[in-house]
Amino acid sequence: MTASRLQHTVASGVVLLVAALVTYISFTQQPADAFLFPRLISIFFIILAVWNFARAVSGVAKVGTGLNATEFKNILPGLIVMIVFVFLVAKSIGFYLSSAIAFMIIYTLYDPAPYSDGKAWGKRLIVTVCFMAVMYCLFALLLKVQTPSGILF
Repeated sequence: MTASRLQHTVASGVVLLVAALVTYISFTQQPADAFLFPRLISIFFIILAVWNFARAVSGVAKVGTGLNATEFKNILPGLIVMIVFVFLVAKSIGFYLSSAIAFMIIYTLYDPAPYSDGKAWGKRLIVTVCFMAVMYCLFALLLKVQTPSGILF
């Protein structure tokens, strides 16, 4: 097995494990009505994860060369922010506030504009508020999904 194929297999295996965990959680939690949307999404998630894993194991997936150390180092700060805010902070301060803070941090980390530029900070704030408005409308108003609540939201 080549290094690229091994990388695809390991990555798709991890995605398959996460998909299986999400599917299991969405079908075992109560109240059932609150988990209708996650159940629908998890079904598609697990189907795509199984398909992706099968393609990786069979060697059909030949897209890209994998993730090198430099690329991994570039995405690591954003990954750490997402993990911290999704798994640790969302339950204490709420989904929407946690998402807004995480989005703002990630946007700031990857925005090439200098930190001293006031207009860039204004743009970051406006984009974050617009993003959160879309998230709120999607989850709370349209899908009526239960999200982790905290101090503020």
